[in-house]
Amino acid sequence: MRLWTFLSVSLVLFCELFSLTHCAEQRIREDKLLVLTVATKETDGFRRFLGSAKHFNYTVKVLGRGEKWEGGGYMSAPGGGQKVRLLKAALEEMKAEDKVILFIDSFDVVFASGPKELLKKFQQAKHKVVFSSETLIWPDRHLEDKHPHVREGNRFLGSGGFIGYLPNVKEMVSDWTGKDNDSDQLFFTKVYIDPAKRKSVNITLDTKCRLFQNLHGALDEVVLKFEDGRVRARNVLYDTLPVIIHGNGPTKLQINYLGNYIPNTWTFETGCTVCNEDLRPLTALKESEYPMVVIGIFIEQPTPFVSVFFERLLKLQYPKDKLKLFIHIQEPHHVPQVSLFLKEHGRLYQDIKVIQPQEVIDGAEARNLGVDMCRKDKDCEFFFSLDIEVVLKNENTLKILIEQNLPIVAPMITRAGRLWSNFWGALSAEGYYARSEDYVDIVQGRRMGVWNVPYLSSVYLMKASLLRSELTDHELFTSQILDPDMAYCHNVRSKGIFMYVSNVHTFGRILSTENYQTSHLHNDLWQIFQNPVDWQERYIHENYTYLMKDKLIETPCPDVYWFPIFSDVACDHIVEEMEHFGKWSGGGNTDVRIQGGYENVPTIDIHMNQINFEKEWHKFLLDFIAPVTEKMYPGYYTKAQFELAFVVRYKPDEQPLLRPHHDASTFTINLALNEGGRDYQGGGCRFLRYDCSVSAPRKGWAIMHPGRLTHYHEGLPTTAGVRYIAVSFVDP
Repeated sequence: MRLWTFLSVSLVLFCELFSLTHCAEQRIREDKLLVLTVATKETDGFRRFLGSAKHFNYTVKVLGRGEKWEGGGYMSAPGGGQKVRLLKAALEEMKAEDKVILFIDSFDVVFASGPKELLKKFQQAKHKVVFSSETLIWPDRHLEDKHPHVREGNRFLGSGGFIGYLPNVKEMVSDWTGKDNDSDQLFFTKVYIDPAKRKSVNITLDTKCRLFQNLHGALDEVVLKFEDGRVRARNVLYDTLPVIIHGNGPTKLQINYLGNYIPNTWTFETGCTVCNEDLRPLTALKESEYPMVVIGIFIEQPTPFVSVFFERLLKLQYPKDKLKLFIHIQEPHHVPQVSLFLKEHGRLYQDIKVIQPQEVIDGAEARNLGVDMCRKDKDCEFFFSLDIEVVLKNENTLKILIEQNLPIVAPMITRAGRLWSNFWGALSAEGYYARSEDYVDIVQGRRMGVWNVPYLSSVYLMKASLLRSELTDHELFTSQILDPDMAYCHNVRSKGIFMYVSNVHTFGRILSTENYQTSHLHNDLWQIFQNPVDWQERYIHENYTYLMKDKLIETPCPDVYWFPIFSDVACDHIVEEMEHFGKWSGGGNTDVRIQGGYENVPTIDIHMNQINFEKEWHKFLLDFIAPVTEKMYPGYYTKAQFELAFVVRYKPDEQPLLRPHHDASTFTINLALNEGGRDYQGGGCRFLRYDCSVSAPRKGWAIMHPGRLTHYHEGLPTTAGVRYIAVSFVDP
């Protein structure tokens, strides 16, 4: 048997030496290859490694399972000798001399191709043992001159991966007598630079990265190559396609990035191929069997649409008795909104803990307390961190994230109209934001999937098991130099825990909190510039977008158009804002607020500019009234300019009506702010030329009519209650 093995190996070498095509069948069979790796615990990186090995049908044997790691922090300092000890012991039990051993790291390694290509390239190297190569020498720079010179390629040995015939690998490690925390890299380097040992073992380096690609020192050389439904890492310096990609040293984030695509994790043809693997479906469970979740809500700055946030929280499709709330209110302005929500709905949730502003707990400490609430609760299976500026439009967000069954996963949210999102695709050398090559495609939805990323913020779900195992530090969010989210992500990355962001579904967006003022009664009214999408959802009538196609615009009188424009909330907020301001005009002809100081047809009103709302009102007219105007009055294009825009108050004992008049405008908008028949009796508008009236104005609906010459009109008497309308004289 030994003779036959010797002849087989010799024949292979003979065939390669003389390039004999009829010897092709003597290539190393794939079943002769055994992958050995060391993993004393199962990390996210290790599971990724096994997944890539399974994808290509590698046979893998894991050494050191269950052992305590004593090999030191060899990624940043010399160490790793424990790997050599375990390898040596494993090889001593093996007898088949024609077996080929691939010894490779696992936590930061992925396979990019299969055994057939690996073995072919190994044979083409024409040596018995082939090591990965590096551009940088480590750990002893004084040995540089002793390394053999190479004609082209990397000159220095990398110990994170090598492949060789069993007898030669055995010979290579036979002299190992080191300690577990000694340097494996230094040991193999000394074997390689010793001419006698190098010749005896028959070692060479994979200088052009045909088999192994070490990323440290070579990041600029490696790009992704998409071709024919496959993804490979390509070394552009040597124009090679490495079989094994190793994120050695400080390149863990880069291997995570490449692992989003390799091996065929995501391609242009298939999209995400692993997004539905290892899911935890909730559909088969009764609601009483759903996992318990602690939701941490953090209110750390003045934020618009807080009441809407809690409305959406209430609509989250998850059993309330399986939710516990941790609410940190650092911003006093929002205490009433939180108190109202808890008063009306707090009883629905299993438990609630609130930290009030007077407790003077900062954001980092509050977040530590939030995860601690989950960590200490034996029933808690997930912690869902949710900042107040997050707009979750998808009511199934929590279910979707739980079903992904990932250690930490976030729903991708973006700021409307911008590339800002709640994740970073890469980090700078200083640990701050850097844009990954695929960031824009992910944010804009051209690449859909679940992505391993180095930073998350604002909203994410984490498994409670992590808080009780790897992330036991009670100061998880605390740092002297980093903000809480950056500190958290740094601590997570340092434990080798992967963080993911999903854009498979549309989840929502994040609000802009810049320049949010709290000086008004309803400050959200002023958000039409900063958060236009949220402003529209809150304040524009739900049927506005259907005006044109569904013909919701009515014509009660000639050239008079009537259509829904404001939500009930918008009407209420404007009325309440005006009453809160309270400085109603006296209704006399003398009016210092207008040019010339004289009003021919006075009303009891408050001008928009008195509450500093004229810019926002102009934006409203331009975005929502002008399109209707241009549709209904063809050929006229408005810039929605105005000199007068105001809210009028009609009361029987104050000013019940308005005498006939022409408006000083090209067209006028008359918008009903409360409900006739409920809030007041009477009222309406009569156009005298046509003897036509709109006598029952609908709340939130606008009447649009020409202002001069033809549409002479009057305000009909309000006989009971109080009527409010918003009037704009557009294009005077």
